[in-house]
Parts: sequence; C-alpha cells; structure tokens
Amino acid sequence: MTTYEQALEIAKALDSKKGFNIKVIEISDVSTLADYMVIANGTSSTQVKAMADEVEYRLDNIGYSVSHIEGHRSNSWILLDYVDIIVHVFSEEAREYYDLERLWQDGKEIDISDILK
Repeated sequence: MTTYEQALEIAKALDSKKGFNIKVIEISDVSTLADYMVIANGTSSTQVKAMADEVEYRLDNIGYSVSHIEGHRSNSWILLDYVDIIVHVFSEEAREYYDLERLWQDGKEIDISDILK
C-alpha cells in the first residue's frame, strides 16, 4: 500500500467517526518531514480520542503501526506519527489556534470528497 493510499485510509477512518473538515495535504515537495499531513477536528475531547483510536486501529489491521503519539492525554489535540504521514486530530478551538493549513499552504491539498460519506 502506498503512502497516498494510507493517507486516504486515514481520512476514511476519521470520517467514520464523524470527523469534521478532513484535509489530506501532500507536503513531500515542501518538506522532508513527511509525505502527507492529515488534519481533522472533532467537537469534543471524547470524539477527538475516538477518531485517533480509530486511525490507529485501522492502520494496525492493515500492517502499519504508529511510530509515535503525542497529546493522547490532551483534551484538544492528538498527533499520530506514521513516519511518512503525520495525523493531527484537534478540537475545533485548537485547530483554529494552530491553523496548520496556513502553515502548510505550500503543500498540495488532495481532493478526498469522493471517499467521504
């Protein structure tokens, strides 16, 4: 499975837990940090955790383990590092505050409208 396909699978997992404003941004041309950044938000700390847990569960089931997790005890933000893909799951307030889309505006946003419910 390519990193692109993994990023789409992550978007589907976030969508399955009713994630909002899901974005997949290809950053391989602008950074050596990762190939893709996936960003989404939930409406509560419980939903944020459920979304991150679903991503981890689905990727584990297809053979991809998370390399590092940050903020799992946080009420507003969880980062899942899959080496080539960085996943950010935010509360609405934290997403507005950090504004990662602005920071990664030189990346290429992938159209995922056809895979979201």
